[in-house]
Amino acid sequence: MRVFMRIAETGGFAEAARQLNTSPPAVTRAVAALEDAIGTRLLTRTTRSVKLTEAGARYVEDCRNILAAIEEAEAAAAGLYATPSGTLTVTSSVMFGQIYIMPVMTEFLDRHPQVSGRLLLLDRIVNLVDEGVDVAIRIGRLPDSSYSAVRVGSVRRVVCGSPAYFKKHGMPRTPADLANHRIVAATGAWPSLEWRFGRDAHITVNVKPALLSNSNEATISAARSGWGLTRALSYQVGPDLAKGSLQIVLEDFEQPPLPVHIVHAGGRNASAKVRAFIDFARDRLRANQTFRSGHQSEG
Repeated sequence: MRVFMRIAETGGFAEAARQLNTSPPAVTRAVAALEDAIGTRLLTRTTRSVKLTEAGARYVEDCRNILAAIEEAEAAAAGLYATPSGTLTVTSSVMFGQIYIMPVMTEFLDRHPQVSGRLLLLDRIVNLVDEGVDVAIRIGRLPDSSYSAVRVGSVRRVVCGSPAYFKKHGMPRTPADLANHRIVAATGAWPSLEWRFGRDAHITVNVKPALLSNSNEATISAARSGWGLTRALSYQVGPDLAKGSLQIVLEDFEQPPLPVHIVHAGGRNASAKVRAFIDFARDRLRANQTFRSGHQSEG
């Protein structure tokens, strides 16, 4: 097929042989063997030119697609089994990257000394191709795109406070009870002060925060100190929940969880470093209880 394609592209046996670094008789034998195998003539030869037959014109397009698929498969196999090397660029939101991705990345780099890392922590969506990023961690529903994605779990929108706060002020039993509690809210995560609850978000509460901050870390810190209640994504308070310094309330009124995906643009031809990191990060994140609690769907 490769010989036949080169003849069709160059218009001659001699030029095809030269480009393929072989002899004209070898090219002639290859085409004859192909025609015998197919059972029809693909080329019409004259003393001055070589032209495609009607069957040859149709077959050349099939060959082009078949050879492209073979090259893609070979590249994928080479990328899968080659030694990971080069610079790996990963992006995620700031808190997620600080808490979960940095430990994964440092462990991965320890295992693959020929790879160097670059971690971009940004609270915005990064265009992987335009900004030269290999892998992104995305939270929330993914838009349709040409990117490949691997789901690693999900996170929840949770209301939480410290044991000391609940001992002093009691726990809210319904979303409406939040009106009787001190609220510290992050403007970055939920710029609206209308908090929604329920599987179909049909319960609406207009909260009146005693304190607003543009920093999730700051509002969580205030809640940890016992100052008030805050709302966050479950991964943001994962370490506090594990230590018991924060507790979740109103679990029965939570909205559906948000999926967490590892996203990359390489598809089947992703490089060895990207494939290796995705496999490694997938296993580490899926093993983390933060992304597979009882209120989350693994889907």
